[in-house]
Amino acid sequence: MPHAGTITNVRRMAPPLGPDFTKLWLASAVSNVGDGMAMAAGPLLLASLTDDPALVAGAVFAQQLPWLLFSLLSGVIVDRFDRRKLAVAANLGRGAIVAALAVAVWTGHASVPVVYACLFLLGVGETVADNAASALLPAVVSKEHLPRANSRLMGTHILGGSLAAPPIGAALFVVAAALPFGLDAASFVVAALLIATLRGVPKQALAEKRTLRADIGAGLTWLWRHEVLRTLALCLCLMNITFTGAMSILVLYSTERLGLDPKWFGLLLSTMAVGGVLGTLVSTRLIERFGPTALLRIGLVIEAGTHVALALAPNVWVAGVTLAVFGVHAVVWNVITHSVRQREVPDELRGRVGSAFFLLSTGGSALGALVGGVLARQFGITAPFWLGVVVVAGVTVVAWRPFAAATRLHRQAAAAT
Repeated sequence: MPHAGTITNVRRMAPPLGPDFTKLWLASAVSNVGDGMAMAAGPLLLASLTDDPALVAGAVFAQQLPWLLFSLLSGVIVDRFDRRKLAVAANLGRGAIVAALAVAVWTGHASVPVVYACLFLLGVGETVADNAASALLPAVVSKEHLPRANSRLMGTHILGGSLAAPPIGAALFVVAAALPFGLDAASFVVAALLIATLRGVPKQALAEKRTLRADIGAGLTWLWRHEVLRTLALCLCLMNITFTGAMSILVLYSTERLGLDPKWFGLLLSTMAVGGVLGTLVSTRLIERFGPTALLRIGLVIEAGTHVALALAPNVWVAGVTLAVFGVHAVVWNVITHSVRQREVPDELRGRVGSAFFLLSTGGSALGALVGGVLARQFGITAPFWLGVVVVAGVTVVAWRPFAAATRLHRQAAAAT
């Protein structure tokens, strides 16, 4: 007869998320490892082609630009067509683009314009692939288990894309410059094959085909009328402006303000990723214990506190701990945001509402990168952090009341499952 403690542990054991989620998870893991290798190899490739800092930095903007140009259009596409097939096609397309870049590097035909073109096309594919995958998840996992599923996906992204793969990509680039790009191309193909094997996805509620303007407007209108999601979307935009603004000058801040040797800058950045890994381990339990409302409100306080702590940090140790705490908060916030959106948005609108979120968050990051540098140049290296304090404090005041409904929505979704 089993021990009583064993019975309790079995009852508390979380149920499996299913074979289709496992395939999505593996697809995400494989492509994140490939992206992580390319993320390290890409700047090294550009540095070997040009010594112009503006051209090297411009590569990031080239890959983000499609989110600003095509995000809303991609949302319509994701709602009009089969999301599984779209995710497969987008990953195969991205694999072909990176494979072409690998060949260009291998044959000595790579140039700054070629790299920019590949990054732009990768960004276009990303607007479809990421939106389709996010909209597909609620069809694979029940609403009750979305926080756990999102937490696992984010953990894979951090571990593979931010911690493990970049050093490998840099090392492979030294051995053979084309190799990390070739492996990234292969990772997209493997991800596409895994998604193609999904079998338990229910029939999608395809959106009625109207004019493009009407379809986009329907998604934006629905989002604007939902108080919690509207508040979350606007918060993410403003928070990304301030945080990306601060991060855009972090390398200068770390050397000028903290006196950090440049060779250790990567370790400072990794503290945020370590915090993010911890966040994936505790986010589901925190949500069940305290509820989304409390965590969203605490997250705003942590966000503002991060800017204060970094502006006043006397040494790199304080800055590192601060970034680690921020990493935990960022993951918890994203798990809640993704789960609320996936639960609340009707199936036929998930692509368009998701694309509005992506547009605001990516647009905020792009604007923040421009604002941070200008502020630091005009008012000093800590100016972007103090702007963050002011903006996030205002966001906290405005968002405090609307976030009260987040826990109610969470409980309703759990009860309906």
